[in-house]
Amino acid sequence: MNYKEKLDINRIPEHVAIIMDGNGRWATEKGQMRLVGHATGVESVREALTAATDLQIKYLTLYAFSTENWNRPKAEVDGLMDLLVTTIASELESLNTNDVRLLTIGNSDELPESCKNELLNAVKRTENNKGTVLILALNYSSKLEIKQAVKRIAEKYKQGEIELDEINEELIQNHLYTAGIPDPELMIRTSGEIRISNFLLWQLAYSELHFTPVLWPDFKKEDFYRAIYEYQSRQRRFGMIAEQLNELNKND
Repeated sequence: MNYKEKLDINRIPEHVAIIMDGNGRWATEKGQMRLVGHATGVESVREALTAATDLQIKYLTLYAFSTENWNRPKAEVDGLMDLLVTTIASELESLNTNDVRLLTIGNSDELPESCKNELLNAVKRTENNKGTVLILALNYSSKLEIKQAVKRIAEKYKQGEIELDEINEELIQNHLYTAGIPDPELMIRTSGEIRISNFLLWQLAYSELHFTPVLWPDFKKEDFYRAIYEYQSRQRRFGMIAEQLNELNKND
């Protein structure tokens, strides 16, 4: 099935998030080192980004490295950091050619200097691009993100900068890493695992979730289009019933 041809271009999500899972398993199944899987997975990043730009999706967030990933074997972590540096450097020209802007979320201060510098350079050199915004979640933890937001808000309250009744969802949203970025309408996870692994816990509250058994290195544009197609087959109710939504859509 050609899923792209079946898509309703008027119902394309503005923001798609992906948990890129299965690199290590893919490599192990092929008798390779785990880093081979991560390196091969870079091509799947290209595939997903190409699909997102083709559909004019405004934001694509990729869960690239969590705070928990530091617990992996040192050789794998070091290899991942080196891969990140070389990939960003090699893809920078392509990002600019395709009008893609790069952003990062997470605690980037704790990344190795070479990695941090390459990221800062890429963010700066793509800042004027107007197409898809590619957001890399690096050294990211959603629980830490929320904790830091709560602490910043508490400090503002302590200093008398805000009143207690001013603490609402919008205020919290504006203190997250993703301030100013709409929540994802769709979250995709590869490899068959059915969990969200400390990823965008606040932002995914009403997102549609798509779990696929495809391992990340095997994830292609058609897999991305299929996820969008299945997203479009669902009715997002936000706590309402179908009749209420139908009435609202009738009045639009």
